[in-house]
Amino acid sequence: MNMQNLGYACINMSLSGGPKKARITTNRGMIKRTFLKRGSDYASELAIKNLNDITKILHWNHKNDIRFFRLSSCVLPWASEYSISKLNSYHTLVNSAELAGETASDYGMRLTSHPGPFNKLCSPKESVVKNTIRDLEIHGELFDMMGLSRTPYNKINIHVGAAYDSKEVALDAFCRNFDRLSDSVRSRLTVENDDRRSLYSTHELYEGIYKRLGIPIVFDYHHHKFRNDGETEEEALRLASSTWGDVIPVVHYSESMSEERNDPKIRENAHSDYIYNKINDYGLDIDIMIEAKAKELALLKYREDNA
Repeated sequence: MNMQNLGYACINMSLSGGPKKARITTNRGMIKRTFLKRGSDYASELAIKNLNDITKILHWNHKNDIRFFRLSSCVLPWASEYSISKLNSYHTLVNSAELAGETASDYGMRLTSHPGPFNKLCSPKESVVKNTIRDLEIHGELFDMMGLSRTPYNKINIHVGAAYDSKEVALDAFCRNFDRLSDSVRSRLTVENDDRRSLYSTHELYEGIYKRLGIPIVFDYHHHKFRNDGETEEEALRLASSTWGDVIPVVHYSESMSEERNDPKIRENAHSDYIYNKINDYGLDIDIMIEAKAKELALLKYREDNA
């Protein structure tokens, strides 16, 4: 396995500790009451700080030979409530975004995102679909400002989200609402297999989404243990990897916190702090997003343990 293909998500624990003013973080936000009081100008101020800290994290990643990083979905606070392009500090915001994107490009670093579980393109409620489209478009706009490619190399990854008593109907709705997205989002969108028996296996996503839309499938090793159709881990991984064309596939890897802490009261599918088993890539060239709670510390420990 190429250790340079390992990545971590959203938070750098090595940089985010210490005094509050000195913390490097990309999750600055505010409660609704504060937003209503201070408005989009303050939201923009926080967004610029978040973007500037992305650049700092990317420099840290480079120094530590990490070339894969997932961006937080909280970079632009309350962005659903205003037009980003009409912000008073829009040009400063764009400059900060461009610098982060150029830094990633200079370092040959892959950046991706994973919008939250409330995004449901398959929902029968139009209000939920509209909110989903709005949130995904914010991610696409941010990626465009950063100059990231409109390909799954810079993926925007979501789950189908729900079955609503009929997977066939839900998948049809997902595919129908996919066409309502801009090219900025459609060109980057990927789907991920689930960890609940009532939801979607890699095989179901292949048949119900990939064959209709051609969008790649992100294979999650941990989720596969809880939701599959009898195919082996290798078979599911190879099936998902076959959907990526000439782009290196992204996979997610985590282990069970219940097993890590030897505590059966913890949900078995909850993510562990660190990872202990050797990741089997089955000889494939894949980028592996480590979804352990200890973030980059888990990545560094795994790399040291398997040197």
